Amino acid sequence: MAPANETPLRIEDAVNDLCPWSGKPIVADALTLYNGAVVGFCDPACRDQFARAIASFEDALRARRVANAGLHQ
Repeated sequence: MAPANETPLRIEDAVNDLCPWSGKPIVADALTLYNGAVVGFCDPACRDQFARAIASFEDALRARRVANAGLHQ
């Protein structure tokens, strides 16, 4: 459920019709916002897998930027 100050995500606004993980049709209770776009998944488990993957990629990118800048975390 979206917080009171946020508009709920709508399946008709999704940029995809099929789950990027499974290839199955997306469902209304498995949506997320990514880079300003609604992305749909076939179930909440796939949505959550996507969130974990994105977090992992963002952590790796952050670490690379720190290393390239010669900084230590």
